[in-house]
Amino acid sequence: MQHQWHVAISSTAGIVIARQNGRALAKELGFGGSDLTLIATAISEVARNIVEHARCGEIIMAPSHRGHQHGISIVARDRGPGIPDVQQAMQYGYSTCRGLGAGLPGAKWLMDEFNIDSTVGQGTTVTMKKWGPQVLASQFSKTRSIPTNEAAAGTSGYGRSP
Repeated sequence: MQHQWHVAISSTAGIVIARQNGRALAKELGFGGSDLTLIATAISEVARNIVEHARCGEIIMAPSHRGHQHGISIVARDRGPGIPDVQQAMQYGYSTCRGLGAGLPGAKWLMDEFNIDSTVGQGTTVTMKKWGPQVLASQFSKTRSIPTNEAAAGTSGYGRSP
C-alpha cells in the first residue's frame, strides 16, 4: 500500500516542515545530491504561494510510479481565491505580491512534470513530479517514519496517512 505525507500549510513553519519532509521522502526514495535541493526548493515555492495567496492549504507528498520510472509526486492544494490567468501567472517575472515572479515558473523549471488546476473563488491545485534514479520498487512499499516537528508548526494538522 502506498503512503502519503500531508503537511498543513498556514505559516512559514509549515513551509519549513513541508520542505524538510519532502527532502526526507525524496532521500528515502533514492534521490541524492542536487535533486534533493531541487525538490525541496520546488516545495518551498508552491507552499509559499499557499501562505501568501490563500492563507492555508496543504502539501501532499507520495511515491510515484509510471512503468519502470519511480519518483516523487507533490500536490499543493488550497481553497483560496484561485488564479484568474494561469498563463500570465506562469510568466517568469509576473507577480501580484511584490515578489520576483519566479515562484510558479521556477517550481515548474525544477521539476519534471508540472500542472496547475485553478478555479477563481474555489482554489488552486499544483501537481508536480520528479522522476528519480532507478530504485527498487520494494522501497516504495516500506513503512518508514519521516521526522516531523509538531512544536515548530504549532499544529498537529499534518502527518502520514495510509
